Amino acid sequence: MNDKVDLHAHSTASDGVLTSAELVELALQRGLRLLAITDHDSTDGVPGALVRAADTALDVWPGIEISTDVPQTEVHMLGYFVDRSRLDFEETLTKLRDSRILRAQQMVAKLNALGMSLTYERVRQLAGSGAVGRPHVAQAMVEMGYVQTSRDAFNLYLSRNGPAYVERFKLTPVEAMELIRSAGGMPVLAHPTYINPGENSGFDLVTFVRELSDAGLVGIECYYGDYPPETVERLCEIARQFDLIPTGGSDFHGRGLYAADLGDLQIPQESLERMRVWRTRNA
Repeated sequence: MNDKVDLHAHSTASDGVLTSAELVELALQRGLRLLAITDHDSTDGVPGALVRAADTALDVWPGIEISTDVPQTEVHMLGYFVDRSRLDFEETLTKLRDSRILRAQQMVAKLNALGMSLTYERVRQLAGSGAVGRPHVAQAMVEMGYVQTSRDAFNLYLSRNGPAYVERFKLTPVEAMELIRSAGGMPVLAHPTYINPGENSGFDLVTFVRELSDAGLVGIECYYGDYPPETVERLCEIARQFDLIPTGGSDFHGRGLYAADLGDLQIPQESLERMRVWRTRNA
């Protein structure tokens, strides 16, 4: 195993609590040697992280997390080593972020119709400079006392089958991989066991990963959050089956918000070396 690393972390450029510079500061305090900034549909946090990490022992990798659409559920695609100077890439990310704004406005309208006195302006304030998302709508609901926790907001109102849910512009998983590739990035399937289209959907993770692998998938997130050892081993076996790089990270949004803290997970050194080799070969 390697020194402390984290390949999945969010800043206020999307729905994290810390700015990217503060995220780097926490990573340094916790002794990390490598941190990937993987905000939702945005690379805006990358420059600040690179500036703060300059002349330190911390290596920062530019990344992205893109929400994609499949029947009945979402699939999240991580991208590493993306080049944010690619204009077409950034324009598509802007379109994705703009769709989040419209969705948040429509969700607030639905919640208003359900008797909740919320405003989009407050949701926007809670998002700060980052991309507005459902977590910010949930925060506003908690703030006004309509639910006790953000989890309650999602379970009761904001999940796919909830009364305030609104669809937004999304890519398919293959389209997201193509977008990541267009920016020189490495596509990786995020937290694969969270793909949950329902009991009667006929969804099979191995078949799905095979399809993505055939379309250019490079890695799969095997070490994640609160995954128990048996889940990690099952995902690593799928990675071996399709010659994918097993990656991992905490999905850090803020301390105490998720199961794992920044840098908590042990990622094999071999995985990091394979990622570095891929980066060199595809530079």
